[in-house]
Amino acid sequence: MRKPIIVGNWKMNLTVSAAKKLAGDIEGDYKSDWVEKVEAVVCPTYLQISGVAGVLSGQIGLGAQDLFWEKEDGAYTGEVSAIMLKELGCKYVIIGHSERREYLGETDEMVGKKSQAALAADLTPIICIGESKEQREAGQTNEFLEKQLLAAIENIDQADIVRVIIAYEPIWAIGSGDPASPEDAEEVASLIREALTDKYSQAEAQQCQILYGGSAKADNIAGFIGQDNIDGALVGGASLDAEEFVGMLANVAKKND
Repeated sequence: MRKPIIVGNWKMNLTVSAAKKLAGDIEGDYKSDWVEKVEAVVCPTYLQISGVAGVLSGQIGLGAQDLFWEKEDGAYTGEVSAIMLKELGCKYVIIGHSERREYLGETDEMVGKKSQAALAADLTPIICIGESKEQREAGQTNEFLEKQLLAAIENIDQADIVRVIIAYEPIWAIGSGDPASPEDAEEVASLIREALTDKYSQAEAQQCQILYGGSAKADNIAGFIGQDNIDGALVGGASLDAEEFVGMLANVAKKND
């Protein structure tokens, strides 16, 4: 059975001191008996990672929002390597978020290279895929998402794919307050699982965690977790509110009793 996971993407929010306080508030309300029922991860900005790591006790996982694909030494101004993140205590890294694709020109090829770099450093890549409203309305969702997915995992071998997390984040739902229905999200998650099965095998595909992202909150998370192929959520705005984020964890833990 795949363990549910809730990942908080803090995006470009909070000062270092505010990030430490948020981490402390989440840690303070986190129940130790949830550890076996749901995995919790927070992904601060680069500047906040060290401070947040000092607040967390280890029950809540730490991740980053991006990395560069080259190793730690090189003339790559402004970039951060997987090994640097690993040294700070990160276990996860978000890769290919739609905001990076849209605003910073990140390509499928770059997403693939970053994912391989993460795996090489023993970090778990959370690979994001998602369609726009226009693509959805044109009936292109399945074709577009499969193309994004296969490009991202093209050079990931059978042994490593089970360590990869795929996050389906419909661009039209992110920050809108209007999420996809659990049934629509499940349809896409099932497509992802089928594509993984076709490329690898059913055994590997069944081990991969698939997340939903896009206006997921405490009051709707149970509906997503209740689907066969959805194993958690990649959460944006709701993860900046300790009470809301902890509420999501509580509801998933309860669902998983």
